[in-house]
Amino acid sequence: MKDEELIEQEDELIELVDDAGNIIKFRLLDVTEYKGQKYTLLLAAEPNDEIAEDEVVIFRYNEPEQTLEPIEDDALLQEVFDFYQNENEDEEDEN
Repeated sequence: MKDEELIEQEDELIELVDDAGNIIKFRLLDVTEYKGQKYTLLLAAEPNDEIAEDEVVIFRYNEPEQTLEPIEDDALLQEVFDFYQNENEDEEDEN
C-alpha cells in the first residue's frame, strides 16, 4: 500500500490480527512523519475490550515492506503522539 493509497483509505477499515488471532478493525486517523520515519495513527472502528473508543493506536509504517509494525517504546509512542498533536494545532492556527 503506497502512502497516497493509505491516506486515501481514511474512511475504509484496516483489519489487524492481534497476538491471540483476533481481528481488530481500525479507521485510519492520519499518517505522520517523525524523525524521518512514518507512523500511522489508528482509531478502533468497533468497540472492544482492549482498545478504548477514543484511544489512538500508533504503528510504524515500514514503506519497503508496506507493513505496520508495533512500537514497544512507550516514550517513542508519546513523542509521536505529541508531535502529531502539535502539527495539527499548528495547522488549525494557520486556518
